[in-house]
Amino acid sequence: MRLSNFIVLASFASLATSCGTGGSSAQAPAGTPPTIAPGPSGSPASSAIQHVVIIFQENRTPDNLFQGLPGADIASSGLTSSGQTIPLQPIPLADTYDIDHSHTGFLRMYDGGKMDGADTLAVTCGNLCPYTNPQYGYAPADEVAPYMQMATRYAFGDRMFQTNEGPSYPAHQYILSGTSQPSAGSNLLVSENTLQPGCGPTGGSLVRVIDPSGSENQLVASCFEHPTLPDLLDAKSVSWRYYVPSLVNEGLPGIWIAPNSIGHLRFGTAWGKVIAPETTILADIANRTLRQVSWVIPSTAASDHPVANNGTGPSWVAAVVNAIGQSAYWKNTAIFVVWDDWGGWYDHVKPPILGPYELGFRVPLIVISPYVKPGYVSHVQHEFGSILKFTEEAFGTGSLGYTDARADDLKDFFNFQQPPLAYTPLQARFSASYFARLPPDTRSVDTDF
Repeated sequence: MRLSNFIVLASFASLATSCGTGGSSAQAPAGTPPTIAPGPSGSPASSAIQHVVIIFQENRTPDNLFQGLPGADIASSGLTSSGQTIPLQPIPLADTYDIDHSHTGFLRMYDGGKMDGADTLAVTCGNLCPYTNPQYGYAPADEVAPYMQMATRYAFGDRMFQTNEGPSYPAHQYILSGTSQPSAGSNLLVSENTLQPGCGPTGGSLVRVIDPSGSENQLVASCFEHPTLPDLLDAKSVSWRYYVPSLVNEGLPGIWIAPNSIGHLRFGTAWGKVIAPETTILADIANRTLRQVSWVIPSTAASDHPVANNGTGPSWVAAVVNAIGQSAYWKNTAIFVVWDDWGGWYDHVKPPILGPYELGFRVPLIVISPYVKPGYVSHVQHEFGSILKFTEEAFGTGSLGYTDARADDLKDFFNFQQPPLAYTPLQARFSASYFARLPPDTRSVDTDF
């Protein structure tokens, strides 16, 4: 069915950024995507970049994951709530700790801008809990070596702030749509969730929202209706896929599958572009059927999520990057490796607060392309909307009018006049064939406590 044949949602052209400016607008029935006027092309990226790949890992900060990265603003010690400065300690990537990364946790760690509250965050651990104040931890260099190779050969952003001040579920909405609004024109933002939200046949669940005053006393159903980047891409006939580990439980696979919470994506033809398992992207690259825009959501084991991961995340990302780098796609692709939230780990940089729920703490950003400035470290402020804006400009889609409208477009990472960089394969412990042989990971692990 063509987009022009669908019912139009009211007032999309006047959508405000962030929380919006008014109450909820009229909504079309579930399964009805918005009609969006495509915008002009003309960005330097539009002639050089024909593929964008967004790899969305879990729950890390620059201070936690990139100790020793040359040229980057990385702290080796942290401030506690008692005023002490303590050294960050090495904690294995596949650790036994899960740290509070809720919106309440954000406020505790932020502590009015003093950035000294990480030690007050609740910690859950397994049977062996050998570290005091594990919030002040970093991943050992040998365990994240592929990430360091990517960051030093290509480009790294040390001022990438997660857009939301909280956990994974809203973050995954932002990387798809540039907002966590429950409906177009709403002045609310989804801030937390219960387990298994979405638009599935069981009705999903209720999720907590925050209003412009900062109150979080309201709950809304976890099936939303507003424009998304896939809608912009469809309007321009730009192909896309959203790769996920599993689609178990009739479309309620957990909180990391953003299209599952957008009514017209979940119940429309777009749901056929949500592909499981996530390793399908390796076959698509090999078969030369990679779509123009791809979101890559990791398995639990390869996610880098504390407690749940098994340390294979750096190898998983390297497998995807190597597959692209050693293919014909390398010459026209931009890859963005970014982490969805801070995960409760200490980070020393104070975020630039916007309204009651934006922006959050820093997360790492690696930009990989033959057109990036090699070895470049960006100190420019970025957020998830920056990746959306780059994609919109590359394909001439126009803007969603959410956080993508205010964000930068990551142009400082690129030099489209330079000779394209040759690709050198990344060295990693596990190869692409290891991941391709794994059975689908059907666990739903992240409770976002």
